Amino acid sequence: MAATVPFDGLAEADLIVDAVYEGGTSGNAGDDPIGKLLPVGNSGGIRFRGRIGAPKVIALVTSGADADWPDWLDVETGVLTYFGDNKRPGHELHETSRRGNHLLRNIFDWSNGTLADRQRVPPILVFGGTGVRRNHRFLGLAVPGASHASSIDELVGIWRSTGGQRYQNYRALFTILDAGTIKRGWLDSLDSDDVAYDLAPPAFLAWGSGADAEPLRAPRTREARSRQDQEPITAEHQEIVRAIHAHFATHPYEFEQFAASVVRMYLSNAFDIEVTRPSRDGGRDAVGRYRVGTGPSAIEIDFAVEAKCYRPGNSVGVREMSRLISRMRHRQFGIMVTTSHVDKQAYSEIKEDGHPIVVLSGRDIAEIIHRSGVAADGGIDAYLQAHFPRYP
Repeated sequence: MAATVPFDGLAEADLIVDAVYEGGTSGNAGDDPIGKLLPVGNSGGIRFRGRIGAPKVIALVTSGADADWPDWLDVETGVLTYFGDNKRPGHELHETSRRGNHLLRNIFDWSNGTLADRQRVPPILVFGGTGVRRNHRFLGLAVPGASHASSIDELVGIWRSTGGQRYQNYRALFTILDAGTIKRGWLDSLDSDDVAYDLAPPAFLAWGSGADAEPLRAPRTREARSRQDQEPITAEHQEIVRAIHAHFATHPYEFEQFAASVVRMYLSNAFDIEVTRPSRDGGRDAVGRYRVGTGPSAIEIDFAVEAKCYRPGNSVGVREMSRLISRMRHRQFGIMVTTSHVDKQAYSEIKEDGHPIVVLSGRDIAEIIHRSGVAADGGIDAYLQAHFPRYP
């Protein structure tokens, strides 16, 4: 159970990764807890103290519920994908009221500049909404960039459209540092001329001195996911899965086409994905290849896909999983795509026996659709009808 800090204790509280900081109960903007934890104001997604060219501290705040701009923290790698604040058409990329995108451009320029430039990047504290009143969870201390991305890919302007109007926003990659507790003494000193560097997290000081970012990685402790772990959490994600099941429930072959598209979104290096004919699929609903590496030294691995459009709550069992396993060839891996979940016995067996099978459950499908943004303009029903049309 994560620690919870009451609203009246925020001003003296350390920041602890995954601790929940309660909001107030007055029913106004003053209930926001982040403005009590840091001197950054009580509204907005990108908040900062200081000048745009010399910020002292930055808070990145995400609700996690914006379908058009889905911020996402991968806790296993420590990489945060965060979108800027130009979220409506009618403005140039950097012309936002709170200048959040201007600030993003600055800190990424500094992080890729000289050592003196890097030291201009202030502490960046990341918070996520819990869905309960104004309570927020502390997600960690971040720095710009990610080890798997080049400087070109760390901050990218991407296009979206709303109501036929096109506009750009930033997609930024950050690394959450291996710093589990942020001391109150250091936080309080950031707005002064006498910063308490002796209380600063070592990982932040090391990065500021030119070292690579040391990410806070949290590998899963349980390999076989429970039903709860496989089912969508939010109402929005539940609606995505419900709509997908309703769209394909009586059209299993079309669901195989959809499953192949989900695999393409999930595995960026997958290619040659081919859905097999309904009468000749040999137990595999699709096959494809996955490229490891780049250039002449890259290798290609074949994979097989099994797609099950089950009503949420109706599990994929041992029989269905065995069917996929029996059709997998030597040195292939398998992907089970289902709108529901894999039951405990079947999931445990593939893990215990070491079968190379990726399970994409209802939760995974919803998160993939959400992160990809394919359903951002018009919603999931419009996306499905446009790409997998159903006719009366």
